[in-house]
Amino acid sequence: MSYKHTNALINESSPYLLQHAHNPVNWEPWSTTALEKAKNENKLVLISIGYAACHWCHVMEKECFEDEEVANLMNENFINIKIDREERPDIDHLYMDAVQMMTGRGGWPLNVVTLPDGRPFWGATYVKKDDWMNVLKELTRLYQEEPDKINGYAKDLAEGIKAINLV
Repeated sequence: MSYKHTNALINESSPYLLQHAHNPVNWEPWSTTALEKAKNENKLVLISIGYAACHWCHVMEKECFEDEEVANLMNENFINIKIDREERPDIDHLYMDAVQMMTGRGGWPLNVVTLPDGRPFWGATYVKKDDWMNVLKELTRLYQEEPDKINGYAKDLAEGIKAINLV
């Protein structure tokens, strides 16, 4: 079978990650290399966590991650990391805590935008295409024009996550 797109997830063993291996989004698996790439390119990190049997994960993939326009926006402005929550419950737990602190709820797909060092400052679950694009454009603008605001929020959120995990 011939595919128009293939990303770094093609080398993974997870059925969930392989499901996204032919998205036009330049997905990468979770790794220190991906975070280093974000630092070197001074880009935000977009982390999307889900699992193979998740209905809303499939819906968001169809509406956003398979869409060329959305993929172009994501690829231009973010290092995009896809995580299977069943393979990495430790990472899922960390970012789920962050999203629950930010929004009061959680679920999957779990979408988090972080600084290049992995500290989150924005998160949500399922987001419709138009809203997704608007949010990503605004977060990119804030990172470029008001980085102190984002850094401050990420710092406060990291301290909150640390505090709740000590309890």
